[in-house]
Amino acid sequence: MANELILIVEDNPKSLKLVRDTLQVKGYQTIETETGEEGVRLAHERQPALILMDIQLPGISGVEALQRLRADPVTHHTPVIAVTASVMPQDRTRVMAAGFNGFQGKPISVRELLATGRDILDKRLGQP
Repeated sequence: MANELILIVEDNPKSLKLVRDTLQVKGYQTIETETGEEGVRLAHERQPALILMDIQLPGISGVEALQRLRADPVTHHTPVIAVTASVMPQDRTRVMAAGFNGFQGKPISVRELLATGRDILDKRLGQP
């Protein structure tokens, strides 16, 4: 089931374009921003079904943005996938321990990103 709204928080224009174009071709709606602060605001206002959050952002980090999302009753349960160039096993462990619902390394694998996103969305909707 596509057509869900996905918020992309990414400051790299090429990565943003790749993710946005891929999701839109698959039928998802997207909204985008380059900062964690704006991502938190958009998530609260638009209540997306899923958020793709870069970790290294200008202003607050993706981890800080996640903490703010989890503290907000409106966005507390919104699934968030970390998207990061930090792909060492200890980085993945640290990011997942922060409370993200999924992990996507860079360079981005379109197939893996779509599969991870779909799996998380289906779990949220209670589908197998």
